[in-house]
Amino acid sequence: MFSLFQRGGKRPFDTLSEQEILALAISSEEDDARIYLAYADQLRAAYPQSAKVFEDMAEVEHTHRNMLIEMHRDRFGERIPLIRREHVRGFYDRKPDWLRKNLSLEQIREEAMQMEEGAYRFYHEAAQHTSDAGIRKLLGDLAMAEQGHEEIATMLGDRHLPEDARETEDETKKRQFILTYVQPGLAGLMDGSVSTLAPIFAAAFATGDTWSTFLIGLSASVGAGISMGFTEAAHDDGKLSGRGSPLKRGLASGIMTTVGGLGHALPYLIPHFWTATITAIVIVFFELWAIAFIQNRYMETPFWRAAMQVVLGGSLVLAAGVLIGQG
Repeated sequence: MFSLFQRGGKRPFDTLSEQEILALAISSEEDDARIYLAYADQLRAAYPQSAKVFEDMAEVEHTHRNMLIEMHRDRFGERIPLIRREHVRGFYDRKPDWLRKNLSLEQIREEAMQMEEGAYRFYHEAAQHTSDAGIRKLLGDLAMAEQGHEEIATMLGDRHLPEDARETEDETKKRQFILTYVQPGLAGLMDGSVSTLAPIFAAAFATGDTWSTFLIGLSASVGAGISMGFTEAAHDDGKLSGRGSPLKRGLASGIMTTVGGLGHALPYLIPHFWTATITAIVIVFFELWAIAFIQNRYMETPFWRAAMQVVLGGSLVLAAGVLIGQG
């Protein structure tokens, strides 16, 4: 009894009858069809061509389900036993609905391929471990059907996603990534890196105490991160602008703001003042150039313009902090 609870009460696959295996295949095909239709509904607004692919894949699953039901009707009659994948130990899993809702287009495509490959591997391996000729043939047929699904998915993709449509959808995905993560993250990184320069270096040169400077830098970075995160999340719910989840944008902005400030605050954990200060200045140099690179890479800002804006501006803020601290 203890071992039953340890294994979640699931039945071993090798205890299933041929009828139960067929019933399990039917319920699995039904579940997969619903998953593909859910993917289609999720993608339809932004990726209509990919939505058509998943609608057709759902139709394929329905066709296989009907074939399996006919096989069950011929061999066992009308009453199909209630058995699902979660009742069987080792059967391939599917993510629950709430874990699939936030998947990206590429993740959904990958998940669909894993669904087909997982089903094929399971049926293929199961067929190798049974000596019953009827069950072995049945599992082999199911394995071939699942392998055929992967080929169908490729064909459907070719039909509904010609090169120009795929490029359009990929461009939409890239734009969404930039709006949701890169843009707020970059704003946070710039704010955290530049706005904390003056207080950190002013504190350093005013006190000459590395620990006090670190605490000031830590508080400035965390405070700025919290402020930027809440501001970004509350600024726009993303519904009209299409910028995506406010929670994701707020986290991207808040985390990157904190990281930007901590980059040149952490060196002041070094007890020696000049060693800590020189290390912090070197880190600032790399931070500013990294921001310029990200602006050029994702925001398509000309590199030297980004460098002038960020590096020159950041250097002036750093110099202001040093002068104020020495004054």
